[in-house]
Amino acid sequence: MIYIKNTQRSLTINVENITSDLERILAFLGYADFAVSVWFTTEKTIQRYNAQFRTTNKATDVLSFPYHADLKPGDRIVIDNEDDKNVGDVLIAPTYVERQLADFHQTFDERIRVLLVHSVCHLLGYDHISDADYEIMHKEENRILHMLKKKG
Repeated sequence: MIYIKNTQRSLTINVENITSDLERILAFLGYADFAVSVWFTTEKTIQRYNAQFRTTNKATDVLSFPYHADLKPGDRIVIDNEDDKNVGDVLIAPTYVERQLADFHQTFDERIRVLLVHSVCHLLGYDHISDADYEIMHKEENRILHMLKKKG
């Protein structure tokens, strides 16, 4: 199940495309019957969460909160009960994303797609703390993005 919440009013969010992308990502990764939540929020709100959970008191584009915090990259989620069919939660600040577009040479929708893939990878245990971790995560992100681009 895909849950989308949009409490910011600055930019239009294509909920249908985001839901479709997330469904395809989860199915591709073998988690078709799992839940993920995405909250499109303001920079003020994402800054508050960033300060609270990452001790970084500034806005950012995306934050990921995995349900299975100890999952390692490539490991499968073990299901002991229905609650375990939760991948996690993602917060995105669309106005922050919009300001970054020139840096990435992407449209808003393309950038959101990349951030969805990036955040799902984080939810599944990937990170980019070290160069080696970055290479592993980047490879997985590219594999997923390649699959999504087949959609056309």
